Amino acid sequence: MIVLHHVPQSRSMRSLWLLHELGIPFEVTTHRLDKALRSPEHLARSPAGRVPALEIGGESLFETGAITQVLCERYSPDDLGRMPGSAERGQWLVWVHFAETISQHAAALIQQHVMLREDHMRSPVVMKLEAARIAKCYAAIEARLEGREYLLDGGFSAADVSVGQAVYMALHFATLADFPRAAAWYDRITARSAFVASVPAPQEELFTETFFAPWDIA
Repeated sequence: MIVLHHVPQSRSMRSLWLLHELGIPFEVTTHRLDKALRSPEHLARSPAGRVPALEIGGESLFETGAITQVLCERYSPDDLGRMPGSAERGQWLVWVHFAETISQHAAALIQQHVMLREDHMRSPVVMKLEAARIAKCYAAIEARLEGREYLLDGGFSAADVSVGQAVYMALHFATLADFPRAAAWYDRITARSAFVASVPAPQEELFTETFFAPWDIA
């Protein structure tokens, strides 16, 4: 049995969406974003105390890019994945891992807007810089989608899942209003039933708002 250790509205949503796309049996153990992730039991699965952690084949995997590669190699090598020898292998890997470039900027903004408890801890400068960096990532997606419906010429793949989930998080801080191709692509992939199944219920959401605008710099 495959078991995904998951926190709603975190990077583990990327693995959850992919598992739904694969259509294979799996279970989800949902955690809170708290000290339980530092328990010896969870640290044995994920030594940095994070999610996702995936129990599969008698071992535990962590890091979303690695989980994506392993799942696609085992269950969807020529559909959601692109294996060694495929003409699209290089671009598949690039875009699967580009998700983390987006996610690092979203994570900085989650810290600024959500995790820091006192206003004096927050930085309007960081908010504006990181939102601008997300927009640069959107511009890269926009350029890639010229003449394409998906990130790869061969069609929808785990690259769209990885980047799509990162954009889902980033949209809490920067909109796609200036990126029409990326917006159309995002609408297309988030209409999929597997994405819908991975979205947390309202009571599970980490965020109290749907959009956090950068603060004005005094």
